[in-house]
Amino acid sequence: MRALLLAAALAAPQAPEAEVKVVEYLKANTKPGQRVVVSQLYNEVFTTDAERAALNRLFNTFFKLPLYMAQQQKAAGKPPTLAEISEQFRFQVPGQADVMLRIMESDARMPKFMTRNPASGEIVNVDVDRILAHARFGKALERTIAGWEGRPAPTFSVTDYDGKPVGSTDLSGKPYLLYFWFTNCPPCVRTSPLLAELDRSYAARGFRIVGLNADRVLELPYGDDERRAYAKELRLAFTLAHLTAEAQEAYGSVSVFPTMFFVDAQGTIVKHFVNQQDKPSLEAAFRLALE
Repeated sequence: MRALLLAAALAAPQAPEAEVKVVEYLKANTKPGQRVVVSQLYNEVFTTDAERAALNRLFNTFFKLPLYMAQQQKAAGKPPTLAEISEQFRFQVPGQADVMLRIMESDARMPKFMTRNPASGEIVNVDVDRILAHARFGKALERTIAGWEGRPAPTFSVTDYDGKPVGSTDLSGKPYLLYFWFTNCPPCVRTSPLLAELDRSYAARGFRIVGLNADRVLELPYGDDERRAYAKELRLAFTLAHLTAEAQEAYGSVSVFPTMFFVDAQGTIVKHFVNQQDKPSLEAAFRLALE
C-alpha cells in the first residue's frame, strides 16, 4: 500500500495546457544573446488569462532559480540536476528546465554564474560567490545560506490546518524540528514517511515536529481536504501548519524543499538540512537535538 501511495504521489501531474503552450513557444524562440521580453510576450503573444498566469509563474520562478542553485551547490557541494530543478519548481513540460536556463544565460541582468555541459545541458558548476556579489541576489542568498547551526532559532507564528495558532512560544523548552515542505514535492514525499517513523519513536521523549506546508505561499492548487488526505495516507501524526511569508522570511527565505531546522531545548539550531536526507542522517539530528 505504501509503495503504491508513494508511486502515485511521485507521478508528475499533467502540465496545464496554457503552460505547455508558453514553454513550447519559449523553446522555439529563445535565441543565444537575445533577451526574452516578458512584457512583449504578455501584450503580443499570450492573451488569455490562463496563458498570462502561466507566463507570470515562469517569470517569478526565473528570479528564484539562482538562489535555489546556489543553495544546492553550497549544501551538497554540487549543482542540482535538471531533474531536481524540475521537481522543485514543478516544471512538467519536457525540456522546461533547460529552456529556463537558456533564457537565464541570454539575459544580461543575470550574473554569469553557471557552467553547463554543452552536450547534456546539465549544470557542471555554480559560482556561489558571483551570485553573492550580485546586487539583486546577494543579500537574499547571504541570508539563505548563512551558517544556521549554533544560532538561536527565529521566532515564528503560524496556524495549523484547523486554524489553531502554532508558534515558537508553544515549543519553548522542547527539542523540535521545523520541516519546510509542500504537497507532492517528490523529495518531500520521500522524506515525510521517514519523519513519520522517527516521530513515532521520539515523540515520547518530548520531541516535536512542526511541518510548515508551503502550498499557499507557493500558490499551489491544493485545498485543505487534499492536504489532510495526503497527511492521513502518509500517517503524518506530527503538527501540520501553513507556512507564511513572514515565517519563510525569518528562516532565510527558504526556497529549497524540503529544508529542515533541528532545534534543541535551549532554542538553538543544532542541525540544518537542505533537501532530502536518509534515515540515519535524520535520526542523528533527532538525537543531537535531544542531547
